[in-house]
Amino acid sequence: MPKNFIAQHDLWSDADKAAALGILEQAEKEGIQMIRLSWPDQYGLLRGKSLSISAIKAAFESGSEITMAPFFFDTASAIVMNPFEKGGGFDSPDLQGSPNIIMVPDPSTFRVLPWADRTGWMLADLYMNDGRPFSLSPRAILKRAIVKLEEEGYALNTGLEVEWYLTRIIDPCLEPETLGGPGVPAAPPKVMPIAKGYSYLLENHLDEAEPIISEIVSHLFALGMPLRSMEDEWGPSQMETTFDVLPALQLADTMVLFRNAVKQICKRRGYLASFMCKPGIESFSASGWHMHQSLVDLNTGENLFVPQQGEVLSSLGTAYVGGLLEHACATSSFTSPTINGYRRRRPDSLAPDRVCWALDNRAAMARVISSPGDPASRVENRVGEPASNPYLYLATQIYSGLDGIKRNLDPGKIEDAPYRAELTTLPVNLSLALDALEPSALFREAFGEDFIKYWLELRRSEWDRFTEAEGKDVDMQSDTVTDWEHREYFELM
Repeated sequence: MPKNFIAQHDLWSDADKAAALGILEQAEKEGIQMIRLSWPDQYGLLRGKSLSISAIKAAFESGSEITMAPFFFDTASAIVMNPFEKGGGFDSPDLQGSPNIIMVPDPSTFRVLPWADRTGWMLADLYMNDGRPFSLSPRAILKRAIVKLEEEGYALNTGLEVEWYLTRIIDPCLEPETLGGPGVPAAPPKVMPIAKGYSYLLENHLDEAEPIISEIVSHLFALGMPLRSMEDEWGPSQMETTFDVLPALQLADTMVLFRNAVKQICKRRGYLASFMCKPGIESFSASGWHMHQSLVDLNTGENLFVPQQGEVLSSLGTAYVGGLLEHACATSSFTSPTINGYRRRRPDSLAPDRVCWALDNRAAMARVISSPGDPASRVENRVGEPASNPYLYLATQIYSGLDGIKRNLDPGKIEDAPYRAELTTLPVNLSLALDALEPSALFREAFGEDFIKYWLELRRSEWDRFTEAEGKDVDMQSDTVTDWEHREYFELM
């Protein structure tokens, strides 16, 4: 690993350098012993190392080496690409043999983890040894998208609204025969809900969860997260969490930390939090991730979606929605990347099943929440699942919206009854979503040919394992979740 790697490749700003010094001072003052240096993988899961303070000091100069091996694996740690064949399964000499890549800390993301003893946390960006950004890094893809926005004079403001399940562990399932192996996930813990369901927003249900929720809330505030609400959702022990508006990169970083924080806090107390869309547990309904978004003027911060009298959205906002709808099918494997995520795509489900927009209508994919002069005017994309990789999800919104603006795309008429309209339907399973992505010239250019080829192979491997186990005719709009899905995603996501 080259010495002074960060300075050599000019990877830090003056603000980064100052923040790094502040971290070392804080670590000494507060007695922090270890700092988790993590990066979001292709699934939005955090991986990395826990480094001593002396190792962090070294990483602040030269980064920290780590294997790229997790990028060869699917969601069950099955090896999809053989790193030891020519090109490493990627047709790239740089990636054969499972080489090391370099984690470069992002000091702006540093936090002290309030539930862990004298432990800090920080995100890292991934680089090749010659200083090039690692081509498969989702955070790098989002950063490129944000640069494209800024070149047009825009910034994206986003609101995070995500549903998830809170359950109590009754059997951790740690017997040797349940531990799985490469390509075979371990058996997830056996759990029970902590409250009844189907009495939406009932305060008594929220109170039943309060002992663990209050601990989660306390830690989220300690992390500096702009938490707005914790709500009792539709299903048993189904929660919804919302946050104040954030810039795009900060929202993605917040989402990966939020998911990890909730899962770790809960596990320490004998609970299991899952961001799987629809767990294979009787009476559990599907969860979604709704992405509220608006473009603002990069210099003034003015919301550019605010409509005039007689408009639903501004002309720029309308074209942006046109882009979201134009590319809805092609982006489906990023907004709903798991096989299980397609269980929510059906009529009369409060989740979209077809491509349209509407004014304050939760049946639509793009729900517009606006009024003339309202600075909070925005569009809510309701298509996503909570297990989505936030960096890829957000990048699809930026590139789709920008394409809509550049081509002045018309989103069509506002729908009054989306579930009854004759419209293009969204892909109803992951295989069809991947088929819709493959010919997309926009995303081959935006994400890069290498990444799109990689994503298609990775996710098709997952689909093939599923159909081999369950058959090719599984109805993904059925209420019956297969054991394969539950084992694959419930504990992992």
